[in-house]
Amino acid sequence: MEAIKDTVINVIEDLRAKISNNPQALLKRVLTKKESQHIKLNYFKKGILSLHVDSSSWLYILTLQKEELLARINKKSNTVKDIRFRIGEIK
Repeated sequence: MEAIKDTVINVIEDLRAKISNNPQALLKRVLTKKESQHIKLNYFKKGILSLHVDSSSWLYILTLQKEELLARINKKSNTVKDIRFRIGEIK
């Protein structure tokens, strides 16, 4: 029975590692439904997460909430050092 328990624990840890290394999956888990409708991943490089937002009003809102969003992301994974927002296409 211990072998099954160890296997399940290892599988769960592997899944967590894959999610934490995949910024798209991480954003899906962290963003609210409303936020995710206005945000698209641009790139993730050297700890910097670049996101496109669809309007200047969402750029303003998210800039004000940047520290909270960064804290929510870092609860799940400590790979993100900074978030940068830009206005761009969301499709």
